[in-house]
Amino acid sequence: MLSVDSIDLYYGAAQALRGVSLKAAIGRVTCVLGRNGVGKSSLLRAIVGQQPIASGAITWMDENISGLAPHLRARRGVGYVPQGREIFPLLTVRENLATGYSALKRDQRFVDDEIFSLFPVLAEMMGRRGGDLSGGQQQQLAIARALVTRPKLLVLDEPTEGIQPSIIRDIGRAIQYLRNKGGMAILVVEQYFEWARDLADDYAVMDRGAVVLSGERKDMVESEVRKRLSV
Repeated sequence: MLSVDSIDLYYGAAQALRGVSLKAAIGRVTCVLGRNGVGKSSLLRAIVGQQPIASGAITWMDENISGLAPHLRARRGVGYVPQGREIFPLLTVRENLATGYSALKRDQRFVDDEIFSLFPVLAEMMGRRGGDLSGGQQQQLAIARALVTRPKLLVLDEPTEGIQPSIIRDIGRAIQYLRNKGGMAILVVEQYFEWARDLADDYAVMDRGAVVLSGERKDMVESEVRKRLSV
């Protein structure tokens, strides 16, 4: 279980997160929704250790990881797919996947065949440079690179951004498959409401750096959520 408890986060004098609390359970998908600039990506960066928090606590598997560096969180099973993919354009697909090995013990440094069953196009492009892939293929590569680390918590920042509908469906199916295996907590930041609604077990809506709505999908009042997403 991931537990985010009343965290505050600042960029200089500007406060990006205000007392944010959130939970993400193993075997469930938690979707964080909200307009641009409300703190969604800042929340994920805090969870994976890319941005320090000013107060509160982030607990993963009963350990307070608030002060751990990103690579130590990765070794504890936190996998991250950043917004914009951030693959290495001059490295091949094979080499991009191998960058995930750094969080693993030597005997675990291989790409599980399951990853290629989720994203078969990658198996056909192992020798191609990441920058030569389409946007959708790059997003699949970014997710696959995170999966190479064998995460128990998979954190994805807007995985559908700029992606064609067929790949969005493929990514949704992959996330559902990983959720249904029951060994991973999945936390997704998303603006594509219908996709997130259909995927989520739990949801949270952010506005101005705070969580303003949250709960299980079955209890979601869609009109209230949409009101918080409209410009």
